[in-house]
Amino acid sequence: MTILETPKTQQREVDIVWQNCLKIIRDSISEQSYKTWFEPIVPGKLEGKKLTIQVPSQFFYEWLEENYVQLLRKALDYAIGREGMLEYSIIIDSGNQKKNEPPIAVNMPQHSSPVARVENTINDSVRSPFEMKDLDSLNLDSYLNPNYTFDNFVEGDCNRLARAAGFAVASKPGVTSFNPLMIYGGVGLGKTHLVQAIGNFMKNKAGNKFVLYVSSEKFTSQFINAIRNNSLQDFMNFYMQVDILIIDDVQFLSGKEKTQETFFHIFNHLHQSGKQIVMTSDRPPRELEGVEDRLLSRFKWGLTADLQTPDFETRIAIIQKKAQAEGISIAYEVIEYLAHSIDTNVRELEGVMISLLAQASLTRREIDVELAKNTLRHLVKDSEREVTIDTIIEAVTEHYKVRIPDLKGKSRLREIVLPRQVAMYLAKELTNLSLKSIGYHFGGRDHSTVIHAIQTVNDLMDTDKEISGAVSKLLKMFRK
Repeated sequence: MTILETPKTQQREVDIVWQNCLKIIRDSISEQSYKTWFEPIVPGKLEGKKLTIQVPSQFFYEWLEENYVQLLRKALDYAIGREGMLEYSIIIDSGNQKKNEPPIAVNMPQHSSPVARVENTINDSVRSPFEMKDLDSLNLDSYLNPNYTFDNFVEGDCNRLARAAGFAVASKPGVTSFNPLMIYGGVGLGKTHLVQAIGNFMKNKAGNKFVLYVSSEKFTSQFINAIRNNSLQDFMNFYMQVDILIIDDVQFLSGKEKTQETFFHIFNHLHQSGKQIVMTSDRPPRELEGVEDRLLSRFKWGLTADLQTPDFETRIAIIQKKAQAEGISIAYEVIEYLAHSIDTNVRELEGVMISLLAQASLTRREIDVELAKNTLRHLVKDSEREVTIDTIIEAVTEHYKVRIPDLKGKSRLREIVLPRQVAMYLAKELTNLSLKSIGYHFGGRDHSTVIHAIQTVNDLMDTDKEISGAVSKLLKMFRK
């Protein structure tokens, strides 16, 4: 005799399977996260190896997929086996939609996860997960890089104000007058490092606070998806629950009117609630074009601090810190040479350090000045000929038939002084090196000597055709 399964029997079976899944899930996450993200889920049906669960909203589904997909796979392996599949049924607050209308079709991205497909179920009385209390005490993903800390952020005159303000905000978020805190500066100067250090410090200090780091491009992308999926309110509710919002590169909000409007309302809510806002930009607020005036005025409420190009002493400290982190010893003369030769930003300086370490490892050579020169020669190029302080000196000595040691020495003979001055002039024209760094490469001369050399060559070019022709010829060697 065949016994047919009744709906009650089937429901008991799916409940047992889901409870087995929850055993694994509960042991792997915090109690608060479990209550928020898994207690609201209702087991639907079990068809062979496919389990259907009902989730409260589109945003809820996306959060599970982005943050807990591996955990769900582990739970399915335990409860069903490796062949287990998961299907979501999403409840949608239909508003004015009639109950008897068919489910809304949603095209979801393909995953290598246990998800088979997603359906939408209409429900007039759904409660968004982001309306639940105590969201600000959850252990949610902050999208922070744990390697960015205050300890490995090298402080110098170029960033001291921004670093001090950042540490004050991290110590007492929302309490200081630095709200919002706007950090601005050029490429590779450490903006992202500093703001993520703020987030990491706060997250480690008070784990019950929700810290969120997001780029303005990702914020915009999430906003567009929320509009497309009719989950804009979920999107806003989520951001309004954040304790510290760190948004990177706000200049990319330029021209995006609807995104700016939504960010304006989120900004107001967080600020009025005493929550901390930290932002970065590649320029000060007054120079942000395409951003609404009402938003710009709010950017100026707190403190705006800039990051400048690191000075020589800071570059020395950065190189030493990098070498220490890699567990290697580098002679001070090599460190000094690198610090004088790379005068642009921290990112380029670190890139040269990585290349130098790689060259030393691959060629099994000690790191000396010669290896540093070769590394820079491979990395720093401009137009048809490499432009470094060394290639400029080589070109000048070849043209004037003088020796490099004489050019860098103390000779005051005119046949040496003029080529030296021309080389200094070219170094200023063709590189980003400071006057102090240029002087270093010419026997440690001070910046006033370099200024005098540049002015002398400028004056001679106006009165002496031979010198003007020589300088023009040398410049063409490095320029297309």
